[in-house]
Amino acid sequence: MKEGIHPKYHKIVAKCACGNEIEMGSVDPEITTEICSACHPFFTGKQKLIDTAGRIDKFKKKYAKHFQQQEQ
Repeated sequence: MKEGIHPKYHKIVAKCACGNEIEMGSVDPEITTEICSACHPFFTGKQKLIDTAGRIDKFKKKYAKHFQQQEQ
């Protein structure tokens, strides 16, 4: 490695808006984020799968004739 061209590597504490703190290494002196694995719905298991605007019903209605023709 060439001397003097690489940024300084720091041990930092990354902070999330929910209050979670993660110790890590970075070339940035400070990292803040709005969402992390401790508060994201996908990782917490509190994710809600909602059929917004009846997309499944809309699809079935749109292709009902097509499916009827295949059955005959």
